[in-house]
Amino acid sequence: MADTASAHPDGNAVPVTEIMADDKTGGGTRFSPRGVPVITGVNRVGLFALYMKEVRRFLKVQTQTIWAPAFTTLLFLVIFAVALGREGREVLGVPFATFVAPGLIVMAMMQNAFANSSFSLLSGKMQGTIIDLLMPPLSSGELMAGILAAAVTRAILVGCTVALAMALWPGVSLAVAHVWAVVWFGLMGSLMLATLGLATSIWAEKFDHNAAITNFIIAPLSLLSGTFYVIENLHGVFQTVSRANPFFYVISGFRYGFLGQSDIGGAQAVAAAGGALLALNLVMAAAVYALLRSGWKLKS
Repeated sequence: MADTASAHPDGNAVPVTEIMADDKTGGGTRFSPRGVPVITGVNRVGLFALYMKEVRRFLKVQTQTIWAPAFTTLLFLVIFAVALGREGREVLGVPFATFVAPGLIVMAMMQNAFANSSFSLLSGKMQGTIIDLLMPPLSSGELMAGILAAAVTRAILVGCTVALAMALWPGVSLAVAHVWAVVWFGLMGSLMLATLGLATSIWAEKFDHNAAITNFIIAPLSLLSGTFYVIENLHGVFQTVSRANPFFYVISGFRYGFLGQSDIGGAQAVAAAGGALLALNLVMAAAVYALLRSGWKLKS
């Protein structure tokens, strides 16, 4: 009844939405015809709201999401510097602590990017609030962009906190040789793990599934990526395995930004690795976007 305010001369009811859409002179509110989207292009307001929601979520518990990872990473530096960096040991021509520091920074960034995005949708599924993310007028691309942007933001905050703590530690130098490499590989590594985390959040049905990916995939790839050693010291077979690990290129490229040298090779090899990481991120993003559009394990 509320949708049929008047009638045509032939006796057929006229929907209110059509009346309001055809009202060219009236001062009342007009509605778009059925099937015509009200929001065209990018929903910037909704995207920013989702981004701020995700950022505020991890900032409310920043002791756990920002400061705790920084403290844990600093402990890694202290332990390995004491155990392996004694008697002035140098790697790639720099003290061992200076060699390890960049890898630890970007490793913390990647792990926290994964932790943030892998929790976003999974928490909604577990708590029954996933509808709050699916009902708003946000496209799959906007939903994905908001979650990934928040995860990268957390990674940057963790990276800056870790870098500040390490810069104050005796014997560590974080002088930057190539700013572009620090920025590019930091963003590529964070985005790669954020995308993987979002895929995990879509697939996982309980927190045990999320923990399994963290413990059996993320942790081994992080620790076996050349963070604490150069792969030249490994057997040829293990060097090949290391070069198949994308984490290795992120950490070595990030380290190149600070030291001006890495396991990858010269500037051209580092640039090629950066391009390969971009291609990998695009493929992963396309796959996750397809999952979001399909509604797999989200709308069923």
